[in-house]
Amino acid sequence: MVIKVDDLTGSAIIQLVSEHLQGMTEHSPPESIHALNLEELKQPEITFWSLWEHDELMGCGALKELNGTHGEVKSMRTSTSHLRKGVARRLLEHIIEEAERRGYKRISLETGSMDAFEPARRLYASFGFQYGEPFSDYTEDPNSVFMTKELQGR
Repeated sequence: MVIKVDDLTGSAIIQLVSEHLQGMTEHSPPESIHALNLEELKQPEITFWSLWEHDELMGCGALKELNGTHGEVKSMRTSTSHLRKGVARRLLEHIIEEAERRGYKRISLETGSMDAFEPARRLYASFGFQYGEPFSDYTEDPNSVFMTKELQGR
Protein backbone atom coordinates (compact mmCIF):
# COMPACT_ATOMS: atom_id res chain seq x y z
CA MET A 1 0.00 0.00 0.00
CA VAL A 2 1.31 3.41 -1.01
CA ILE A 3 0.00 6.63 0.53
CA LYS A 4 0.44 9.86 -1.40
CA VAL A 5 -0.70 13.46 -1.14
CA ASP A 6 -3.56 13.77 -3.60
CA ASP A 7 -4.60 16.88 -5.55
CA LEU A 8 -8.20 15.63 -5.87
CA THR A 9 -8.27 15.84 -9.66
CA GLY A 10 -8.10 12.17 -10.69
CA SER A 11 -11.29 10.39 -11.72
CA ALA A 12 -10.83 7.59 -9.16
CA ILE A 13 -10.51 9.98 -6.21
CA ILE A 14 -13.38 12.14 -7.47
CA GLN A 15 -15.53 8.99 -7.54
CA LEU A 16 -14.44 7.91 -4.04
CA VAL A 17 -15.18 11.34 -2.53
CA SER A 18 -18.57 11.25 -4.26
CA GLU A 19 -19.21 7.79 -2.79
CA HIS A 20 -18.20 9.14 0.63
CA LEU A 21 -20.64 12.04 0.39
CA GLN A 22 -23.41 9.72 -0.83
CA GLY A 23 -22.80 7.43 2.13
CA MET A 24 -23.12 10.36 4.49
CA THR A 25 -26.48 11.36 2.99
CA GLU A 26 -27.74 7.79 3.37
CA HIS A 27 -26.92 7.61 7.08
CA SER A 28 -27.18 11.17 8.38
CA PRO A 29 -29.78 13.93 8.26
CA PRO A 30 -28.67 16.90 6.10
CA GLU A 31 -28.05 19.20 9.07
CA SER A 32 -25.66 16.63 10.59
CA ILE A 33 -23.44 15.98 7.56
CA HIS A 34 -19.97 17.39 8.16
CA ALA A 35 -18.21 15.70 5.23
CA LEU A 36 -16.39 18.05 2.86
CA ASN A 37 -16.86 18.17 -0.90
CA LEU A 38 -13.98 18.29 -3.40
CA GLU A 39 -13.60 22.07 -3.35
CA GLU A 40 -13.73 22.22 0.44
CA LEU A 41 -11.05 19.52 0.65
CA LYS A 42 -8.73 21.75 -1.42
CA GLN A 43 -8.50 24.38 1.34
CA PRO A 44 -4.86 25.18 2.23
CA GLU A 45 -5.26 24.01 5.83
CA ILE A 46 -6.21 20.50 4.64
CA THR A 47 -3.78 17.81 3.52
CA PHE A 48 -5.54 15.04 1.62
CA TRP A 49 -4.05 11.59 1.04
CA SER A 50 -5.06 8.64 -1.10
CA LEU A 51 -3.94 5.06 -0.54
CA TRP A 52 -3.14 2.88 -3.53
CA GLU A 53 -2.15 -0.68 -4.29
CA HIS A 54 -0.52 -0.66 -7.71
CA ASP A 55 -2.94 1.45 -9.79
CA GLU A 56 -6.03 0.73 -7.67
CA LEU A 57 -7.40 3.34 -5.26
CA MET A 58 -8.14 1.74 -1.90
CA GLY A 59 -9.03 4.67 0.32
CA CYS A 60 -8.51 8.25 1.40
CA GLY A 61 -8.23 10.47 4.43
CA ALA A 62 -7.31 14.03 5.35
CA LEU A 63 -5.88 16.13 8.14
CA LYS A 64 -7.15 19.66 8.74
CA GLU A 65 -5.07 22.06 10.79
CA LEU A 66 -7.36 23.76 13.29
CA ASN A 67 -4.47 25.67 14.87
CA GLY A 68 -0.78 25.10 15.51
CA THR A 69 -1.41 22.40 18.12
CA HIS A 70 -4.70 20.80 17.06
CA GLY A 71 -5.65 18.83 13.95
CA GLU A 72 -8.85 17.20 12.74
CA VAL A 73 -9.22 13.89 10.91
CA LYS A 74 -11.46 14.38 7.84
CA SER A 75 -12.81 12.33 4.95
CA MET A 76 -11.74 8.85 6.03
CA ARG A 77 -13.13 6.46 3.44
CA THR A 78 -12.28 2.97 2.24
CA SER A 79 -13.30 1.95 -1.25
CA THR A 80 -16.17 -0.54 -1.06
CA SER A 81 -14.11 -3.19 -2.86
CA HIS A 82 -11.33 -2.94 -0.24
CA LEU A 83 -13.24 -3.08 3.04
CA ARG A 84 -11.70 -5.15 5.88
CA LYS A 85 -8.20 -5.08 4.37
CA GLY A 86 -6.61 -2.67 6.85
CA VAL A 87 -6.94 0.39 4.61
CA ALA A 88 -8.54 2.67 7.22
CA ARG A 89 -6.10 1.48 9.88
CA ARG A 90 -3.11 2.28 7.66
CA LEU A 91 -4.51 5.71 6.72
CA LEU A 92 -5.24 6.59 10.33
CA GLU A 93 -1.72 5.56 11.36
CA HIS A 94 -0.37 7.85 8.65
CA ILE A 95 -2.56 10.79 9.70
CA ILE A 96 -1.59 10.42 13.36
CA GLU A 97 2.10 10.18 12.46
CA GLU A 98 1.81 13.36 10.39
CA ALA A 99 -0.03 15.17 13.19
CA GLU A 100 2.76 14.21 15.60
CA ARG A 101 5.42 15.24 13.09
CA ARG A 102 3.74 18.66 12.86
CA GLY A 103 3.88 18.97 16.63
CA TYR A 104 0.16 18.86 17.27
CA LYS A 105 -0.76 18.19 20.88
CA ARG A 106 -4.08 16.61 19.97
CA ILE A 107 -6.09 15.34 17.06
CA SER A 108 -9.89 15.23 17.00
CA LEU A 109 -12.69 14.02 14.79
CA GLU A 110 -16.43 14.03 14.34
CA THR A 111 -18.27 10.93 13.20
CA GLY A 112 -21.83 9.73 13.21
CA SER A 113 -23.63 8.33 16.25
CA MET A 114 -25.72 5.91 14.18
CA ASP A 115 -25.06 2.16 13.89
CA ALA A 116 -23.54 2.56 10.41
CA PHE A 117 -20.63 4.44 12.01
CA GLU A 118 -19.91 1.84 14.71
CA PRO A 119 -16.96 0.27 12.83
CA ALA A 120 -15.36 3.72 12.50
CA ARG A 121 -15.86 4.48 16.19
CA ARG A 122 -14.29 1.13 17.12
CA LEU A 123 -11.31 1.86 14.87
CA TYR A 124 -10.77 5.30 16.42
CA ALA A 125 -11.11 3.91 19.95
CA SER A 126 -8.52 1.22 19.14
CA PHE A 127 -6.05 4.04 18.40
CA GLY A 128 -6.72 5.70 21.76
CA PHE A 129 -9.30 8.28 20.73
CA GLN A 130 -11.57 9.20 23.65
CA TYR A 131 -15.16 10.41 23.46
CA GLY A 132 -15.47 14.09 24.26
CA GLU A 133 -17.15 17.40 23.70
CA PRO A 134 -17.63 19.28 20.42
CA PHE A 135 -14.50 21.09 19.27
CA SER A 136 -13.74 23.87 16.80
CA ASP A 137 -17.00 25.07 15.19
CA TYR A 138 -19.03 21.95 16.03
CA THR A 139 -22.02 22.06 18.38
CA GLU A 140 -23.84 19.34 20.32
CA ASP A 141 -25.74 17.11 17.90
CA PRO A 142 -27.44 13.79 18.74
CA ASN A 143 -26.28 12.50 15.33
CA SER A 144 -22.59 13.27 16.01
CA VAL A 145 -19.92 11.77 18.20
CA PHE A 146 -16.73 13.71 18.98
CA MET A 147 -13.45 11.96 19.73
CA THR A 148 -10.00 13.27 20.64
CA LYS A 149 -6.54 11.78 21.06
CA GLU A 150 -3.74 13.47 22.96
CA LEU A 151 -0.44 13.38 21.06
CA GLN A 152 3.20 13.58 22.03
CA GLY A 153 4.26 15.81 19.13
CA ARG A 154 7.82 15.76 17.84
